[in-house]
Amino acid sequence: MSVAFAGNSTTSSSREAGPLRVMIVDDSVVIRGLISRWVGAEHDMEVAASLRTGLEAVNQIERINPDVAVLDIEMPELDGISALPQLLAKKRDLVIIMASTLTRRNAEISFKALSLGAADYIPKPESTREASAADIFHHDLIQKIRHLGARLRRKPAVASPPLAPASPAPAARAPVVARPVASAPAVSAPSSGALSTRPFSTQAPKVLLIGSSTGGPQALMALVTELGPVIDRFPVLITQHMPPTFTTILAEHLARASRKPAAEAVDGEPVKPGRIYLAPGGKHMRVVRSGADVAIALDDGPAVNFCKPAVDPLFTSAIDIWHGAILSVILTGMGSDGMRGGKDIVAAGGSVIAQDEASSVVWGMPGAAANAGICAAILPLNQIGAKVNRLFAGDRA
Repeated sequence: MSVAFAGNSTTSSSREAGPLRVMIVDDSVVIRGLISRWVGAEHDMEVAASLRTGLEAVNQIERINPDVAVLDIEMPELDGISALPQLLAKKRDLVIIMASTLTRRNAEISFKALSLGAADYIPKPESTREASAADIFHHDLIQKIRHLGARLRRKPAVASPPLAPASPAPAARAPVVARPVASAPAVSAPSSGALSTRPFSTQAPKVLLIGSSTGGPQALMALVTELGPVIDRFPVLITQHMPPTFTTILAEHLARASRKPAAEAVDGEPVKPGRIYLAPGGKHMRVVRSGADVAIALDDGPAVNFCKPAVDPLFTSAIDIWHGAILSVILTGMGSDGMRGGKDIVAAGGSVIAQDEASSVVWGMPGAAANAGICAAILPLNQIGAKVNRLFAGDRA
């Protein structure tokens, strides 16, 4: 493994070839060493620098010229949240992945980082001595670096809006201005514009199911602001790939953005119109019959599609309750979670909408659904809300 430095500074360094250059910024020598070894072992990435503080990163960013920065939150001299806007001011297209331990304070800071332009976050294990925790951290970090860094290989696209601030929403929302980012990594199938779609279900939907992963918090925040009429009349259930504590805070953000009740789902609680149910981190969320009612069932079983919570368990369980009267939406995210459940929904008579490639941070999950031919529509994020409202209002096309 080698640490490579760039000789020239630049503010825009989209690279057509060569390994992704990763800058690691963490005050822990153990974490820096681990990440350096992991990155150095990958054929498509290299360690551009390994630094101890945010101040070092800000002072050296133009010389190092990285593609991706893994940025710790708690550091001496200049912490990650303070360094973040300074790094982006000097290198606008830098992909920043925030790293933090799973505390409420760090989760809140990570959400703030998303609103300031960070591409994603990753929870660090409390101790790297626990093999399983270190293995998960290793796998997830490398995948995030690879998929988010692959934006640099493609043309700029429409960005997902940043996460809404934690303060209560004002009476009239001002338009959100997003920091432009590049689009998702290439996939082997054709782009979303070349893919075929199927007709929407002739059945009126009775529930809205949403699945998302990387880039999902920003996308969800934008989407729920438009879904008030649907939330008032129908249950809305969301699975976002996210660890515990983070889902607690995401639910709070969704409540503020939508101005509707939103919370982590509780095992056994009834599913009713008028609120948003979010799968809690570390648990799969399903729906089950409870007498004449529908109830939440939380599952602490194995990961599905390498995720927990996963989208597929929610999607497939809903078929036993609502049969074909289901509208599901698959938003930005890595992997293919939601595709199999979406197939089952379509087979039962329901419909699937996928976010398009250009507006997705990563076109993995929605791309898998689109390429499987199960989607009734493949839409930019800013068109999904209006389409969902029309479908629940009676539109069938």
